[in-house]
Amino acid sequence: MTRLVVGPFNRVEGDLEVSLDVADGRIASARVNSPLFRGFEQILVGKHPLDALTFVPRICGICSVAQSAAAAAALAAAAGTRPLPNGQIAAALTLAVENVADHLSHFALFFMPDFARAEYARRSWYEQAAARFRAIGGELRQEALPARARLLQCMAYLAGKWPHTGSLQPGGSAQPVGPSERLRIFALLREFRDFAERVLFGDRLEAVGELDSEAALRAWADRDARGDFGRFLAIADDLGLWRVGRANDRFMSYGAYVLPEGPLFPAGVWDAALQPLDVGGVTEDVSHAWMGGDEVVAPEAGVTLPQPDKPGAYTWCKAPRLHGRTMEVGALARQMVAGHPLVRDLVARRGGSVAARVVARLLEIALLVPQMARWAMRIDPAQPFCAEVVLPQHAQAAGLVEAARGSLGHWLTIRGGALHRYQIIAPTTWNFSPRDCHGQPGPLETALVGLPMPADRNVPALVQHVVRSFDPCMVCTVH
Repeated sequence: MTRLVVGPFNRVEGDLEVSLDVADGRIASARVNSPLFRGFEQILVGKHPLDALTFVPRICGICSVAQSAAAAAALAAAAGTRPLPNGQIAAALTLAVENVADHLSHFALFFMPDFARAEYARRSWYEQAAARFRAIGGELRQEALPARARLLQCMAYLAGKWPHTGSLQPGGSAQPVGPSERLRIFALLREFRDFAERVLFGDRLEAVGELDSEAALRAWADRDARGDFGRFLAIADDLGLWRVGRANDRFMSYGAYVLPEGPLFPAGVWDAALQPLDVGGVTEDVSHAWMGGDEVVAPEAGVTLPQPDKPGAYTWCKAPRLHGRTMEVGALARQMVAGHPLVRDLVARRGGSVAARVVARLLEIALLVPQMARWAMRIDPAQPFCAEVVLPQHAQAAGLVEAARGSLGHWLTIRGGALHRYQIIAPTTWNFSPRDCHGQPGPLETALVGLPMPADRNVPALVQHVVRSFDPCMVCTVH
């Protein structure tokens, strides 16, 4: 048995290392290490509850709106209030803008550059992929960055600024959207749609969103795919990315984009069949984390007690479980729970693979952008956007949202008008979790097992593809 340490990883938010035990030319086991401690949960203890809206967006510069949305939802639940309809629509649109930008960033800036690595130089697609996808100077990067920047200009009208907006509140949105702002948002979404149809897909977004099976996807790729999505599908076929990176095919979603009529994507669990989500079954296990306290505890009773010399620990990441089971979260999980036929068919045939995760994220761009344009036109500038909220002196509540990377939860306890506890479980905490007290590895640790490892000990790009398919955000993991 040989042990290799892979890392630190580039093009990742925060610090990440992966230890691989190799036997007989394959990965026999993996341990994922989040080596940085930050301690936002400790910072919040003793603060006024509304201070969370200022602190938690600073957890991450990529998904700051998602952190704001989770905090606002937790505070609304604590106050027993519901945001005003205008505020709900504006908040859903604000989160969707960030998530779509994140999906684009993952594909163009984080994931695809690995196909420009020299080890693929003999592949028939290499020269085009290197020119198109290299991290510095690649054609897609030159096109994607301006498109992303223009999309994020929507935040000026929806949230005042990005990142670290303070507009999302328990009563709705503190940033009213007037008639001219609404039209500017609509125009920016139209512009981004043009980019997505021209560059990413080479086809109408509706045509991509309506693909209902692997057979339909392949027929579309053979017939109509002219964009970077089609280029990825060809590479995935050549490298067999449909057959690697499978975890346990257990998926969870908290439900996404809550509108007055309900969420666009529902909450639930997929474990061989669709099941209702029981949030009361969520626990965090610290048996292999550099954390003290009870070994397994519900997040509303959790604490953050650093214990850097703890025997048997190997990461600052806790191990969240749902009724004792690991759960994969993210776009693939959202669409499995939502019942999108293409995603259901891909997983049924080949499992939750590297390629399936990338397809799900691009599919969400195709599904979301037309919806976002409709939401923008539903905003009524003549109506209020935010209700007044009075927070109680004592309360316990949770705020659950879907960031681009998956399920994000904030659990808070208020005592005497101040925050007594504040616990966060980020998407990467689920996907990059360590082993629990039963020795059960997390989703990424499971997905790496069985990958081939050459005798020269040079880590192949395939390992990078599996890790990046989960889109790690380690600063959120160690919040």
